[in-house]
Amino acid sequence: MKIILIGLSDDREQRWNPELLERLTGERTFSGGARHHDIVREILPSEYHWIDITPPIDDVIEQYKAYDTVVVFASCDPIFNGIGQRIMQLLPEAEIELHPYFHSLQLLAHAALQPYQDMHVVSLTGRPWQAFDAALISGERMIGILTDRKEHTPQRIAQRMLDYGYDNYRAIVGEHLGNRERQQLYRLSIAEMAERTFAYPNNLILIQTKPLPRSFGIPDADFIPLNGRERMITKRAIRLETLSQLDLHQAHVLWDIGSCTGSVSIEARLQQPSLQVVAFEIRPEGAELLDANARRHHTPGITFCGGDFLRADLDPLPQPDAVFIGGHGGHLQEIVEETWRRLALGGRIVFNSVSSESEEAFRRAIATVGGSIASTTRMQIDDYNPIAVLQATKSTH
Repeated sequence: MKIILIGLSDDREQRWNPELLERLTGERTFSGGARHHDIVREILPSEYHWIDITPPIDDVIEQYKAYDTVVVFASCDPIFNGIGQRIMQLLPEAEIELHPYFHSLQLLAHAALQPYQDMHVVSLTGRPWQAFDAALISGERMIGILTDRKEHTPQRIAQRMLDYGYDNYRAIVGEHLGNRERQQLYRLSIAEMAERTFAYPNNLILIQTKPLPRSFGIPDADFIPLNGRERMITKRAIRLETLSQLDLHQAHVLWDIGSCTGSVSIEARLQQPSLQVVAFEIRPEGAELLDANARRHHTPGITFCGGDFLRADLDPLPQPDAVFIGGHGGHLQEIVEETWRRLALGGRIVFNSVSSESEEAFRRAIATVGGSIASTTRMQIDDYNPIAVLQATKSTH
């Protein structure tokens, strides 16, 4: 089968290639969104079949299999975070003929006379915040964002940035890009963008005005403590050794069990912005404390699970390949068994022991599940109790 992908601008008067127009008169099966149908209706043959592109997209693409050739109209560049990319994934044997238009972020950069060769692109169109959060934490200097009309509008994007202290950008917002009559361009601060609504479709470019100061290893005093208990925190030197033992540079998901202030979760997210972090804390004030510290240290996107870890519904959560046990409430054996069962092959569990008894208990628990201790580091900070940082790795064999 053959798929002819045609990118359209937002303008009702398209600049058609005469040869392409002539070819379309010989086709009979076309597909696109309702807006695309309105734009191209006049150039379609007198008799044709139209397949509406509506969610779920995969079901639409499945319909294409019944035809020898389908002409698919899409906005701008169909293979730039568009349906063309999904078609190639689901129909790998199909012959693809591409006729792209400028994608919307190119149009926005052109309209703003903004060089964009260093642009980091994030699509929030029907997608979670994760990639956007990672771009902010990484300190990307220029971020091009594909928005949607509900959860990820420019206004909501700006509010999220302000919530986590990212006012160090200026924004360029474009409405109806490529439409000669309706296109509008706005240059705004993040605070200004948070106060406005914008016509859809729209997209935006964020340009960093200055980097946020960031240290490698957050000072303990910079965290809001648990109920004023300053000593109830994984100390900076211990925290950095813990993160080293977790070996997060190849990890995808970290579970932080007994997160307390959130110091390990936050430091992990700052060091590995693409890492998914799930923090567990039994204390009822844990959620508020983690949120306050995450906002203070510019780390959006940490998932919090409150209550007893052993009673939590863990099935919906992503599988961890790194687990830190910072608190166990006397249930270390059960926590090790549960996390080991869910841990990915090659994954690591790190436990910080404050006594010989807890160290021995962790060693026994790991032995019970068929693992072994791969590394032990002993440390002492000032007049605090000595700490043993123990790492167990789940074998891939």
